Amino acid sequence: MNKKVILMADKISKILIISGLLGAGKTTAVRILEDMGFFIIDNLPPALITEFVELCKRTRDKLHTQKIAIVIDVRAGKFLNEVFDALNELEKRGIAYEILFLEASEDVLVSRYKESRRRHPLFGTEILEDIRQERMLLSEIRGHADKIIDTSSLSTKQLREELQNIYSDEQYDMGLFITVVSFGFKYGIPLDADIVWDVRFLSNPYYVNELRALSGNDKEVIQFMRKSNATAEFLEKFSDILEFVIPNYEKEGKSALTIAVGCTGGRHRSVFIANSIGEFLKSKNYKCAVRHRDLVREMSSY
Repeated sequence: MNKKVILMADKISKILIISGLLGAGKTTAVRILEDMGFFIIDNLPPALITEFVELCKRTRDKLHTQKIAIVIDVRAGKFLNEVFDALNELEKRGIAYEILFLEASEDVLVSRYKESRRRHPLFGTEILEDIRQERMLLSEIRGHADKIIDTSSLSTKQLREELQNIYSDEQYDMGLFITVVSFGFKYGIPLDADIVWDVRFLSNPYYVNELRALSGNDKEVIQFMRKSNATAEFLEKFSDILEFVIPNYEKEGKSALTIAVGCTGGRHRSVFIANSIGEFLKSKNYKCAVRHRDLVREMSSY
């Protein structure tokens, strides 16, 4: 599908299609987006998307038509196949939209289902098999998503910050928002990353006894990392790469970019490098946030 549509529906400044795995946080995301002024329709049959948008265009209630979000997932059942017919019809009418997809790891989704004691709507014999079937059914929508958020390790506060960074009115006025995430490879690569960089080639403070219990946020570790010529050279070269690729991402219309920096545990090297990249981006006047995904998990092990 070609979503490079330049016209926007009358009185509608944003049309957001929300999809994703059940248990991945769509309900929480909907509440957050409602607080941001979105008018939400949950589980709308795909065939009615065009009619709903046209209704919003005709209404005089501007409070409910400036930003709308439509939630579509496997609860649509056999009608799920009609999603792209409806979205293609929007494009034919010159109506722009974006797709947000929420997901989480299998173990997190299984845990959330057990906690809620809810039955998966696919009604299979095992929750895990239902989740895998659901992921397959939604794979095409995921493939067309403008933004994918992995909520496996996100708190409600972090999800709110992420959505506000991407979808607030101020954000759209300011263009690209960049999130720099440090992580540990032993916990898996962030699923929502656009750029992933491995910094395990750098000297590891973990093997220095007095630094092991500290993190990349502590001055002793920062001093250790800065003494390395490899660290300084890497930051210089990686900064050059970012100065080249980021403007090109912007030219392609990307509104959010996630840069993931990984070391073994996500405690020392990746934290320092992520902080350094964040400082560099802010010095270039990019709107940027730094998040350390696995730092709390690592610190709690001591």
